Amino acid sequence: LAPMSRVHLVTLGCPKNEVDSEKLLGRLAADGYQSTDDAEGADLVVVNTCAFIEEARQESIDTVLGLADLKAPGARLVVTGCLAERYRDELADALPEVDVVAGFGEVFVSSAGPVGTGTPVTIGSKPGGSTPTTGVASFDLLNLPRPRSERPWAYVKVAEGCDRACGFCAIPSFRGPQRSRTVESILDEVDQLQVHEIVLVAQDLAAFGRDQGVGERSIVPLVDAVAERVERTRLLYLYPSDLTDALIDAICRTGVPYFDLSLQHVSAPLVRRMRRWGNGERYLRRIADIRAREPDAAFRSNFIVGYPGETEDDHDQLLRFVEEAEVDWCGFFAYSPEAGTYAVDLDEQVPRALVRERLGELQELHDTITARKRDRLIGREVAVLVETPGVGRTHREAPEIDGIVAVPTTIPTGSFATVTVSGASGPDLEAS
Repeated sequence: LAPMSRVHLVTLGCPKNEVDSEKLLGRLAADGYQSTDDAEGADLVVVNTCAFIEEARQESIDTVLGLADLKAPGARLVVTGCLAERYRDELADALPEVDVVAGFGEVFVSSAGPVGTGTPVTIGSKPGGSTPTTGVASFDLLNLPRPRSERPWAYVKVAEGCDRACGFCAIPSFRGPQRSRTVESILDEVDQLQVHEIVLVAQDLAAFGRDQGVGERSIVPLVDAVAERVERTRLLYLYPSDLTDALIDAICRTGVPYFDLSLQHVSAPLVRRMRRWGNGERYLRRIADIRAREPDAAFRSNFIVGYPGETEDDHDQLLRFVEEAEVDWCGFFAYSPEAGTYAVDLDEQVPRALVRERLGELQELHDTITARKRDRLIGREVAVLVETPGVGRTHREAPEIDGIVAVPTTIPTGSFATVTVSGASGPDLEAS
């Protein structure tokens, strides 16, 4: 392997994929690869794909094809991640431009041998020169070591997979059942990253440790332990039935009262049809309870629009909930039929034109709520973590998915500062 071989890696999808990519880059660096932002100058091009919904799959395929046209002659193109795991055979047949299709924890094959193992064994090349090879299982991606973060914050994935059976979700079929890491391995990674903010992620974060038989609420001592090591600890992806009083208190103790609740809908009949727990009244009571404990709490949630059987009354209930709850951040997504899920064979499919109309109503409503809530912060002092020159975040903004706070460029990156909000523009704030 050439000592200065270069790898260009593109990550698509969720923060959990970002963690996987950072671990892959660390593994590749140990094998002599140097990361580069120049796809055309790379010897190895890797796409870590997403397969959650149809839109994400199409983005993944478009990205792969674009890089196939862009990469240098002789460079190797690898497709890994969720799309590769879920549609391995289909990708190998449909994308002859790809050299290797590698699922989770599988070796990438290069012309000099496997990439990611350091073992000088040649596995082969495209049979007949037309079909991509597949990877060979080699390492535990969840527990790979990770290099120090180049940012003042980092995602940390505490578990892989999910034990739930939500009607719309195919993740358990290709990510498998939940598999939690040990607390010790997580804390070692937190120490190694050397950051000011840790964002804990998993498919079902609050269920951390349940698969290890160490108790239903292992997430609480984990949150406390991480919070002892960093100034900010943030949690993403919480199933609402697992948001116990103990977990709420633990989140508030971190100093980052940010609640990312996976609600998906509020109509009780539709939520049951989704094979999930809860309804709008329960959610509103829980949000009100949290705000009573911590008035500065921030909330994020996601909602599926157009799930089979969604009626006008269901949609109106969701509109009323969004208005009343005043959740700081919302994502609205069109229902995507996923092979192998309970919902894919349900009747009463909602016409796509109606789904688009409902999405537009919800987004327009919530944009006004976000702007209103941001305007309320004008004149207030807030504590920001400066993550790049001129860009900071308070506890209200999760990295990469929420708004930002524009701050003076004289404040050093990686530092905390108290600033006064002087203006708001949609989701973003200005402060000095």
